[in-house]
Amino acid sequence: MNKRSLAAACACTLGALALTACGSGSGGGTASADKDVTLKLVAADYGDKASNSSAAYWKDVADRFTAANPKIKVDVQVINWNDIDSQVKTMIQSGNVPDVLQTGGYADKVADDLLYRADEVLSEPTRANLIDSFAKAGEVDGKPYGIPFVASARAFFYNKSLLAQAGVTDAPKSWDDVRTAAEKIKAAVPGVTPYALPLGPEEAQGESLIWELGNGGGLTDAKGAYTLNSQANIDAFGWLRTNLVAPGLTYANPATTDRKTAFADFAAGKVAMLNGHPSLIQMSKEGKVDYGVAPIPGKAGALKSTLGVADWMMAFKSPGHKEQVRAFLDFAYAKENTLKFDELYNLMPVTEDTLKEMTGNGKHADLEPFFSLLPNAVFYPLGDTTWDAVSAEIKKSGGTAVTDPAKVLGELQKKAEAAVSDK
Repeated sequence: MNKRSLAAACACTLGALALTACGSGSGGGTASADKDVTLKLVAADYGDKASNSSAAYWKDVADRFTAANPKIKVDVQVINWNDIDSQVKTMIQSGNVPDVLQTGGYADKVADDLLYRADEVLSEPTRANLIDSFAKAGEVDGKPYGIPFVASARAFFYNKSLLAQAGVTDAPKSWDDVRTAAEKIKAAVPGVTPYALPLGPEEAQGESLIWELGNGGGLTDAKGAYTLNSQANIDAFGWLRTNLVAPGLTYANPATTDRKTAFADFAAGKVAMLNGHPSLIQMSKEGKVDYGVAPIPGKAGALKSTLGVADWMMAFKSPGHKEQVRAFLDFAYAKENTLKFDELYNLMPVTEDTLKEMTGNGKHADLEPFFSLLPNAVFYPLGDTTWDAVSAEIKKSGGTAVTDPAKVLGELQKKAEAAVSDK
């Protein structure tokens, strides 16, 4: 690998009309191939327990696809979010490259010239069905590589019962509101974590960005240059240290606490407030939590923007199974499959037909706050080929910024600038 490859290696749907090049619906058509081929699919696990692991979803899709396309088998490997980046890096370095990968980022693979363009592995009907803004977010230098898989936005979740016990009548709108509510909850409801601050390696870059946005900061400036150690970002982490961490209003060590833990605690009634995405809705319902959803509190008041996240599908050139990959992706992006996945995890679609179904069938009123927030969402710098490397560094150490904001963010800024210079 070249220097850029080594730097990137540190880092780490949806609808369709056709199943294959000539079929439509979930059972039509067989991809043309002269010999049997086994595709390797590596995908991230969106489940929070064995019973709802994404492995079962992908096995079902793979089995039905092979039934329709007997010459193409699909070997499915589902990996948890904490490990998928490092395991994919090892696969690439060892030459065990997957045909199809579904994970959180794609740009570093583009920089290393590993991927097919999206228009090479998706039929035109499937590409046309992708929501345009998400399809655009999958471009690098104007060329499509990342194929959007699912979308999400962040909002503020709160336990209505716990807030009521503490005498808090309204959802917090500002940081001061959050602190005041947390203080009252700590005093009135022992044993409950007032605010869950998950800055562990699972998604430190997400929780960090939410708080940075709340103070007018962010990851980059208007020209796309990294600004990880801007004064606004340093001040945001300083506020967290002084107002939530030091007084014990959140976890004792946020830098080692993952989102999965925070979500599970909220769904168990052990956390009063946190930032969450739509999958927390179903978890809260299953835990019988009387929850509310509101815009993200910012320093001066509720934010008009929020963090938007898209996860991605991509196809590698090395195995050389372009036609078979196209057949599989067209199948995977059929509405019945994308709708099933989005409803399973209460995520938002990135395809026109699934979006129309979810907003029109009356089954997803709980997602309306997120649908309304998404148009104003701020995304990671996904098209920057250094982002996956920078994101990986934030995951590793970004959470420790609550102990020494200027030092930690300064070190991250240096690593980001080094990644840029090493392109």
